[in-house]
Amino acid sequence: MEPETKTEGNKGGREKRRQGRRQSRRDPRTKPEFEQKIVSLRRVTRVMAGGRRFSFSVCLVAGNKKGMVGVGQGKASDTPLAIEKAFRDARKHMITINTTSNMSIPHDVEAKFNASRVKIMPAPGKGILAGSSVRTVLELAGLKEIGAKLFSRSKNKANNAYVAVKALKQLEGTIIRDIRSNS
Repeated sequence: MEPETKTEGNKGGREKRRQGRRQSRRDPRTKPEFEQKIVSLRRVTRVMAGGRRFSFSVCLVAGNKKGMVGVGQGKASDTPLAIEKAFRDARKHMITINTTSNMSIPHDVEAKFNASRVKIMPAPGKGILAGSSVRTVLELAGLKEIGAKLFSRSKNKANNAYVAVKALKQLEGTIIRDIRSNS
């Protein structure tokens, strides 16, 4: 076997080895079934006899952008564990939304959850017109051309996410017939 000669472009064959190593180290990542976004992350305190005990409370929205969405909450002593619990809760309480052909909703819906009130309506050609955590719920549900209005003065992001899911749940049992497809 001949020893490798050093040239300007190839420093002892190191470049080839590096490229090979990089390619083998990274496995093709499988895309998760549901995307998730954290709506609120809080450090909460419990006062005990010995002092304060801290834990983390997480509210997150999970959806597949194809008509399924859910909101979940989790609490644990460290953040990753709380996020995992919230994701499990969101998957457990997931709903499927019947949508029109252009990924909108067929009619207006209103709902109230605790102090939060919302009205969600179709908005053809406008995109997503919503704010706060209601926008997150609509995006992860995969809805487009839709508008939402929060009528409550509540700033509680978790309740606003829950009220959006409650409003969309009203569409769960409806049968969708697109007018344009029948003519």
